[in-house]
Amino acid sequence: MPTLDQTSATPAVAPQDDTEFVQFWNEVLAPKFIRFRHILVDGLTHHSEAVFPKLPVREGDRVLDVGCGFGDTAIKLARIVGPEGEVVGIDCCDAFLAAADADREQARIDNLSFMRGDAEVALPEGAFDFVFARFGTMFFANPVSGLRNMRRALRPGGRMTHIVWRNSADNPWLSMAKDVVLRFLPAPGDDARTCGPGPFSMADEPMVRKMMEIAGYDDITFERVDAPVLVGHDVRDAVAFQLAIGPAGEVFREAGDAAEARRSEIEAALAEAIRAQTSSAEGIVMPSSSWVISATNPGGNGH
Repeated sequence: MPTLDQTSATPAVAPQDDTEFVQFWNEVLAPKFIRFRHILVDGLTHHSEAVFPKLPVREGDRVLDVGCGFGDTAIKLARIVGPEGEVVGIDCCDAFLAAADADREQARIDNLSFMRGDAEVALPEGAFDFVFARFGTMFFANPVSGLRNMRRALRPGGRMTHIVWRNSADNPWLSMAKDVVLRFLPAPGDDARTCGPGPFSMADEPMVRKMMEIAGYDDITFERVDAPVLVGHDVRDAVAFQLAIGPAGEVFREAGDAAEARRSEIEAALAEAIRAQTSSAEGIVMPSSSWVISATNPGGNGH
């Protein structure tokens, strides 16, 4: 039986030692994500609008948001479940959780709480009607373990939905910039320090379906969603974003001094490529494509 917190109905999770990937998120990526929060949150608005109305969430449900980041999806979920429901957001990054809780407090949402944890190691068990993750499961170093923990967090018959990027060809907002940077710099070596598998690690439907079957899910469905994403308010913003975060950012970061020596050339080439993209009132937008993957926990939390 799960151990309950004294102040909440949410089962407690034992303290966890940080993995190298969790340390990387906190030490290296968090400041970059905070700098470009306007893109990472606002830029995904069209994806959220396409997905959220279809989520199997009802008033009064208890919901777990895995890899909740800045908490924008957790806040949306809390509003859906209403005052009779409850949402718990979990993330491994301290800075994200601090920002998320500040937004929760400002929005005066009382049915939402946040906790620090690593979904690959442990999640609260058997406590939720619905488990959700947006663009987080692709970074599981051990995806079957993380997906299994998400299933165990569900009550019998509970549903989960996670959203992942499809292949690089359908996501030029990520792949194009990497291709440009690789014209100037070498690809990262096998010893590169990363946040785990890349954004396209769950693009292959048959492979991910098998992972989810091994993790114990039933009724597994895949729905393709194509939507524009914001990559910057202007060209300068978009270039800085690409060199800080994502596949292009990894190439640039790992090249170190060699990258800085060629920064002006790289920035000019990226600016040229980005100017060719579509501009809107929001800024520069590019095509993107994701899988919305849903499944059921068939029979509780057994191993």
